[in-house]
Amino acid sequence: MLAFTNANEKTSPTIIGAGCKLTGDIKTDHTVQIHGHVVGNITAETVVIGRGGKVIGKVTATNLFLHGTLDGPAIVSIANVFSNAQMTGTLSYFTLNITGNTGLECKLAKRKDKKNE
Repeated sequence: MLAFTNANEKTSPTIIGAGCKLTGDIKTDHTVQIHGHVVGNITAETVVIGRGGKVIGKVTATNLFLHGTLDGPAIVSIANVFSNAQMTGTLSYFTLNITGNTGLECKLAKRKDKKNE
C-alpha cells in the first residue's frame, strides 16, 4: 500500500530509500530521511541518516540523527550520533549526544552563535 499526501498535509517527510542515489541539493522545512546515497547539500528541520545511508555534502538542520555515514560538514542545533555512525568534516552543534562507539573522524565545534538565529 502506498501512502500519498495531499495539499492539506504540510509536514510530509522527504525519504531517499535504500538503493536510491540522488545527486543534488535537498531543501525543506520538514524532515529528510536518507537510507540511500545523496551527493549534495541538505537543509531541513530534521535530518535522519539511517544505517546504510550516506551523504556526501553539507548538512544544515535543527536536529541531526546520524546512524549512517556523513562525509562533509554539519551545522546543527542538536546532534544525535549513534553506534554505527561515521563522519568526516566538522560537526558544529549546540547539544551533542553520542551513543556507543562511533566512527567519528571529524572535528567537533560547539556553536557559540545564538540558538534563535
